[in-house]
Parts: sequence; structure tokens; C-alpha cells
Amino acid sequence: MELLACLAAEERWLFPAFLAMYAAIYCVGQLVLFRRWPPRQRLDGASCLISLFHGTPAALAAAGAILALPVGGRSFAAPNARLHGHVLDYSVAYFTMDLLHYLAFLPGDVLFIAHHLATLFVFLTCRYLVRHGAYALLVLLFLAEVTSLLQNAWTLAGIWRDQSPAAARVYAALSPPFYALYSVVRGVAGPVFLLKMAAFYLSGQAVDVIPWWVRISWIVVVGTAIAVSNMWIWNLWKELFRERSQAMAKASKKDT
Repeated sequence: MELLACLAAEERWLFPAFLAMYAAIYCVGQLVLFRRWPPRQRLDGASCLISLFHGTPAALAAAGAILALPVGGRSFAAPNARLHGHVLDYSVAYFTMDLLHYLAFLPGDVLFIAHHLATLFVFLTCRYLVRHGAYALLVLLFLAEVTSLLQNAWTLAGIWRDQSPAAARVYAALSPPFYALYSVVRGVAGPVFLLKMAAFYLSGQAVDVIPWWVRISWIVVVGTAIAVSNMWIWNLWKELFRERSQAMAKASKKDT
């Protein structure tokens, strides 16, 4: 909480410092930590590394910023406080760095590029254009990043599961709890909050502070992201059950 209090009191624009921090972490991953990895694994590892430095801190910062608000300030149309701007800038810097990574090295990964561009659009319009509605985005940021630590550990294990039996075991052990947590957050909490957000913005209550095209675009972007996330996790569940079924079938054949 002391760190959040310091951030709330900080008057400087912190985005350049945050972006420089992510760039330094990325370079350490590419040039030092993962330099002996094959090219594709090195790229994925560097991206996961900056995600590790973003996800959990962003979730905690978002939760702290929400809790610091008075009950009356937890409104979808409330003006942004200075702390909200810093928290949003922390995430904007991350998505900018990761977007540059994909544009430079993985331009064919259209889904991730589109996701990052859409996320940046929502954050930037809230932070710099309308300067209202950060409460909604902070809740969504928390929901999006609360699974980040587990997801990055699962991703890193998945990178090496075909080459390392230990990584395969870690991947197998992490998959069920990660899928379960992700399903609850993205399949239940996210849609429920989106419905509340959409009902408020479509009612016209924020018409004086947030233009209609911004409100509609936020709803569309968030709704699309939640839908794609749920399709992704559903496919992972199907793959997991298929692998478990195949393993059980092989085991039963050996027994016979």
C-alpha cells in the first residue's frame, strides 16, 4: 500500500520509465537468460519474461487502486485519479513492448497483434482521451492478469515439454489448475462484469463524460476478448481430455 501511495503522489509521467524498464527486461531475456535457446523458444521466453513482470504486479496494483477508491467513486463514469493513470500506463508500456516484439519478430501472429492493438486502444482512450471510466478497466485488468503467473509458468513449461521430460511433467501438473482458474475468471467473472458494464454504458448514464463511440467500442473489444479467451480455453480442455483418454487407452492395452 505504501508503494501505491507513492504512485498516487507521483506527478511525473511514468510511461517512458515503464517502457524503458520493459525494454531492458526484454533485452536481458533475449541476450542473457535465453541466449542459448533456439530462436523461436528464445522469442517466446523473452515475451513470457516481460509478461511475468507485468501480470501479477498489474493485478495487485489494479486491486489496490480499486480498494483505495471510496465506495461512491467505484463508478463506470467516475473521473480517473492520478493513481489510475499510472496503473494504466504500466500496462500500456507492457502491451507496447510486447506489440513491438510481435511486429518485429512474429508479424504473422495476427491474433496476438490484434489483441494488443485493441487493448491499447481501450487503455489509451480511457487514459488520455476521455479520462473517465478507469474503474471498469482496472477491474477488467485484474481479471485479465490474476491468472498471469500460472499462465506464464504453464507457457514456459509448454515451450520445452517436447524436449524435456521434466518440463512435460510440470506442464501436465499445471494444466488442470490453470485451465480451471482461467475458466472461472474468463468464463464466469469476466462475462458477469461485462454485462454490468454494458448495461451502465448503454443506459446513457455516462453520456456527458464518455462519448457513445468510446463506450460502444469498449464493450465490443472486451466482449470479443472474453469470447476468444473462452474459445481458447475450451479447446485446451478438449485437448487435455483427449490426451488423458489416449493415455488411459494405451495403459489398458498394456494391461491386456
